[in-house]
Amino acid sequence: MSDSREDTADSYFQCDDSERAAFEAGIKMGTIYHQFVGIPVSADNVETLENAIEEGCKVQPFVESVKVVIDRSRLKTKRGEFDYVSLTGEMLDVDLVVKYKGARVEAGMRQVKEMNYPLMFIRRISRS
Repeated sequence: MSDSREDTADSYFQCDDSERAAFEAGIKMGTIYHQFVGIPVSADNVETLENAIEEGCKVQPFVESVKVVIDRSRLKTKRGEFDYVSLTGEMLDVDLVVKYKGARVEAGMRQVKEMNYPLMFIRRISRS
């Protein structure tokens, strides 16, 4: 079902459905990274944070599914009331599926050790 807002937005994109789906996946990955890196995380709230990131992403347009896992090995035991770790890009492991019209994009974000970088990438594009 299309509404006038979607039709208006579509008129700005001079690309095919697969390219639009890839664009949308990139927006979602950038949102996850830039909204949540730096947030305090501990063993006590890591699962809650994973769920919050997933649920926040799911309300964005065209998201079919999202799974976020935070690397628990990077969490440390609290040594006092004021001790915590800030979430970094290296700690994020994200799988995302975006569906736009007839195109489906599977994207991911992982820390790539050889690059020393949390890489966002497209795993697969399929068309129906």
